[in-house]
Amino acid sequence: MTSPMYIHSVPVFKQMLTALKAIVAQADAHAAAKSIEPDALLRARLYPDMFPLIKQVQVAADFARGISARLAGLEVPSYEGKEATFADLDALLTKTLAFLDSVDASKFEGGETRDIVLRPGTPKERKLSGRTYLANYGLPQFFFHVTTAYDILRHNGLAIGKRDYMGAY
Repeated sequence: MTSPMYIHSVPVFKQMLTALKAIVAQADAHAAAKSIEPDALLRARLYPDMFPLIKQVQVAADFARGISARLAGLEVPSYEGKEATFADLDALLTKTLAFLDSVDASKFEGGETRDIVLRPGTPKERKLSGRTYLANYGLPQFFFHVTTAYDILRHNGLAIGKRDYMGAY
């Protein structure tokens, strides 16, 4: 039997990141078709103190990789975060999806009780069980950034809806 920790993480991340990848491609095509400078969308924010689109996508991908790796007891893959174009975001999402495909579901066995330490060695260090980490921290963080990326593009005129957000399931 496949671990519930795997079932409730990796397939969800893959579904949502595949949908986000399609939305990013639509945004790229929209910018070209409407003669919009791509940076106008890539740097768009919902509010001045929030991350721009490019960072929302980066953080969503970071959470998908980080959560999956930690729950599987693997080293968290780290990328530079220097994406600056729609093509760069597409490549980041492609690499992240490839990583998720490479994670063996059996590694998640016992993940619900695995100790997850956030911000180790800092004053903000926090220890959580794998179950709490996934349900109460990781998934909400991941969905926040995916949703915010969607919202930024929708707010800026991209004709997308719930089907685009959800992707195939």
